[in-house]
Amino acid sequence: MRILHTSDWHLGRQFHNVSLLDEQRHILDQIVAVVRDRKVDVVLVAGDVYDRSVPPAAAVELLDETVHRICAELKVPMILLAGNHDGPRRLGFAARQLAGAGLHVAGPLWSVPRPILLGEVAFYPIPYADPATVREVHGVEVADHDSALAYLLGRVRQDNGSTRPCVVLAHCFLAGGEPSESERPLSLGGAEQVSPEHFRPFTYAALGHLHGPQWRGAEHIRYSGSPLKYSFSEERQHKSLTLVELDGSGKAAIELIPLTPRHDMRSLEGNLVDLLAAGKNDPQREDYLLVRLTDRHAILDPMGKLRDVYPNVLHLERPGLMAGAERLQVGRDRLKQGELAMFEDFFAQVTGDQPSAEHRQVVAEALDRLHREEF
Repeated sequence: MRILHTSDWHLGRQFHNVSLLDEQRHILDQIVAVVRDRKVDVVLVAGDVYDRSVPPAAAVELLDETVHRICAELKVPMILLAGNHDGPRRLGFAARQLAGAGLHVAGPLWSVPRPILLGEVAFYPIPYADPATVREVHGVEVADHDSALAYLLGRVRQDNGSTRPCVVLAHCFLAGGEPSESERPLSLGGAEQVSPEHFRPFTYAALGHLHGPQWRGAEHIRYSGSPLKYSFSEERQHKSLTLVELDGSGKAAIELIPLTPRHDMRSLEGNLVDLLAAGKNDPQREDYLLVRLTDRHAILDPMGKLRDVYPNVLHLERPGLMAGAERLQVGRDRLKQGELAMFEDFFAQVTGDQPSAEHRQVVAEALDRLHREEF
């Protein structure tokens, strides 16, 4: 059996007030192509299908289109799991009816584990549930995420027995995992961490929540990662899909299939003149960019100048303006010299020249009128 493991689509996400829906559509086209070309038997989406519990209509339409292409046109079943960003009851609407069409949705946490049987493999989706939800649904005392998930996985092992291959889906934070800035914390103070050892007995653990592809504890306990970069902290990650092939004995062979974004997400650092010169010949100048300018002087409209060359600059940092205690002291000295000296310093930094006598006179007269409250 060939299983395509993916997660954390975050459909409808915005980044620095820019919609990523076209980027997501581009990636979902690649996922559909992999399902078709690699003859995948089942597609798993291990949580955070949407970016928020009430997704925008365009995100719902994109999911509907993608599900139709996979389930209806390619006749490949899908299993969707509610993550911490999803509204479980909204995501799980009509799940019993949709299962007949090959779309299996795990929204609210179950009270009794029910496997999805595909061939000889049992799939057990465990929707994201905090300890309070597990206590409410199951009436057991669990203090943290680790004990909550240990209890739920124990119920799965008991239900499945030991005779057939078993794949579990879960949305959680494994201890030792490498997080990204774009992941919403599941709890505070480390109480969200779950031991990978709970997943060791299963044939494969398809996990969601962490955006970087990685495994913990054993190679079959794995995060596929998000298909797109959702923060600049992810710029060095190589986004991919995880293709899992189970043989007759239930052993999992794992392959990472790379994904190519429509626009990459990366950081640039340097002075403005050098960055603008490099951008003219940069074949990736339309990437989503964070720019750190090292210039230590004031610049008039740096964002506008950058966007003339790099149209998708999303964030600008100016660490050079406050670099070093020496510069801070210079600033204090300027303040002591008075307002006219501050104007002269600003004029020189912006224009590169000293103000003329006429400029000084105009500013001096304006300052004098301000002090006499004539404005």
